[in-house]
Amino acid sequence: MVEVIRATEAHVSGIINVCRSAYWDTYQATHSEAYIDRVVKTFYHPERVWYEVTKTSRSWGGYFVALDHDQVVGAGGGGMTDRQISELFVLYIDPSRRNQGIGTKLLDAITAQQKQQGARKQWVSVQKGNMKAIPFYQAKGFIFSHEQSSYGNSEIESYISLRLYRKLKDE
Repeated sequence: MVEVIRATEAHVSGIINVCRSAYWDTYQATHSEAYIDRVVKTFYHPERVWYEVTKTSRSWGGYFVALDHDQVVGAGGGGMTDRQISELFVLYIDPSRRNQGIGTKLLDAITAQQKQQGARKQWVSVQKGNMKAIPFYQAKGFIFSHEQSSYGNSEIESYISLRLYRKLKDE
């Protein structure tokens, strides 16, 4: 059975493995190797992930991990970008474990944290054409708002992110 908990230092390598493999799996057909390599090296290296696991704040609530018998099979995190506005910054699942409800469990945990901090609206950026993520977020009530330039674009290549949001209900 998969459980979702706040990540600890013991989960750093598992977070890196899941995020790297899922990023490559998601974008290898649509993005250049140079772009993927640049993003993976920027966000998913031991020093950064360790810092993001151990140093949380209102703007970065830390990583949550989905564990199956102590093995990280998913990771995600977000934070508050304004008094009542939150953002989902990262959500990746081991490619061999997709469509098992793991993403939903992680999103629910991150959303609960953000709602406790006063979030009334939640945003996420999704690469245009990412048909692994777009249907997932639409099924969770996210609505398209606009397009913007993706993180890590260069003079040689340019990708587009879709900005999606949903209103969070009080429970």
